[in-house]
Amino acid sequence: MDIGALRPRGLRGTLVEHRVFLPLLLVAAALRVVAMLGYQSVMWFPDSYDYVSAAVRVEPGLIRPSGYPLLLWLLKDLHNFALIAALQHLMGLGVAVIIYGVLRRRFGAPGWVAAVATVPVLFDAFQIQLEHMVLSDTLFVFLVMAAVAVLLGEPTTRNGALAGSLLGLAALTRSVGIPLLVIGVVYLAVRRAGWRPIAVLVATCTFPIVCYLQWYNSHHGGLELTRSSGIFLYSRSMAFADCEKMHPPAEEMPLCVAADPSERKAAGSYVWGPFAPVRRIPGGAFNEEQNRLAGSFAKRAMLAQPGDYLMTVVTDVARTFQWGHPVYPEEFTYNHYLFREKAVRPPEHMLPVLQEYQPGGRVTTKVVEPYSGFLQAYQRHVYLRGTVLGVILAAGLAWAVAGRRRGGGLALLPWSLSGVLIVVPPATAQFDYRYALAAVPLACLAAGAAFSLGGRRSPAGTLPPAVPPDAAVEEDADVRERAPAVAVP
Repeated sequence: MDIGALRPRGLRGTLVEHRVFLPLLLVAAALRVVAMLGYQSVMWFPDSYDYVSAAVRVEPGLIRPSGYPLLLWLLKDLHNFALIAALQHLMGLGVAVIIYGVLRRRFGAPGWVAAVATVPVLFDAFQIQLEHMVLSDTLFVFLVMAAVAVLLGEPTTRNGALAGSLLGLAALTRSVGIPLLVIGVVYLAVRRAGWRPIAVLVATCTFPIVCYLQWYNSHHGGLELTRSSGIFLYSRSMAFADCEKMHPPAEEMPLCVAADPSERKAAGSYVWGPFAPVRRIPGGAFNEEQNRLAGSFAKRAMLAQPGDYLMTVVTDVARTFQWGHPVYPEEFTYNHYLFREKAVRPPEHMLPVLQEYQPGGRVTTKVVEPYSGFLQAYQRHVYLRGTVLGVILAAGLAWAVAGRRRGGGLALLPWSLSGVLIVVPPATAQFDYRYALAAVPLACLAAGAAFSLGGRRSPAGTLPPAVPPDAAVEEDADVRERAPAVAVP
């Protein structure tokens, strides 16, 4: 081993080594400062108010898992929404640092390759705007990316425990994180990590989920993460469900819709709309009976019309890869994803809850020029086109498969996770631009890793495939036995 390689390189050496990435990171940080100055102190989305309410009441929500409200609760005594926005912007930058660090240290990627892989995360205007809203998405992506970074390391018991804990917290932040555990288990099995890391991964992932289920049960009754899964699945089925084909029982008949599927509204209208059919079932919004009947209706529709269901999912997944950014699912929702001249104002009945979280502070968004005007122009032009995301995914898969014997197959872990995050929301609820954004960092990591290891030659400094710790110990012992003795003066 070259002893000189172990010596500290100092600040100058570090700057030279990362001369491409550091300027990108600084410019991206400046853009986030502009967002903080232009839209003070945060931006709001309809989901935000439920998150803040759950944090103030300190109880699990009925509609969404409350991992994110628990973070808000931990920061509640600081009484500052701007701090939340700043923390989320740091998480966004942290995701880029994870991508860069993993590509450089784990896959031996050239500096420019690793830096380019972070560009969609650092500079996409919709990513920046999402970080500036009180929403769970940024925390979820940060947890998943941290878990992936750990899984791509040595398959030790310690790493399995850390990755499992991160995936468990991600599942409590957004329920779409639950299927990611399965991919993690399969990944470790393919790497022949041994039963211990896999068992620890499963145990540490399920432990926070089990604790949450008990907490939920103590407040609402029932061992479940939410009371909305059936209702969201019902809204998905409204794109194609035909009661004349599926013949629902009498108790589900109120959920039928007479309009032809081609004339129906976006899926969310059948959850949140004032005349949503689920409201015909008495007992209040998101009650147990409502969720049960809606879920039963949706499953019946999918079994009776599997082709229509598949076509609906394929159509929505295809929206992810559009070149432009057309209004979808409808104008009301889409406008929340924009830096606008006039910010969205929270509804009057929610202002007391927001003011309880931040007493005496401003809870409506203040739009400040010239920063806001710059961001509005920036967002019109600088974002990751869906078609480019498709190219990134295709290239990552192709390079990973081609170079799987040289380690490129490791890229299939983030690639598979990105695929799940793209497909599951349209399959269980509907397509939404912000849901697709969660897949971008994983896709970029997969493409960068596959490019680094999947070519004809692996770049210098590439780490060898991971070896289970026990095998490494045995190999070291064998080498010591065969090595000639050397006298030490």
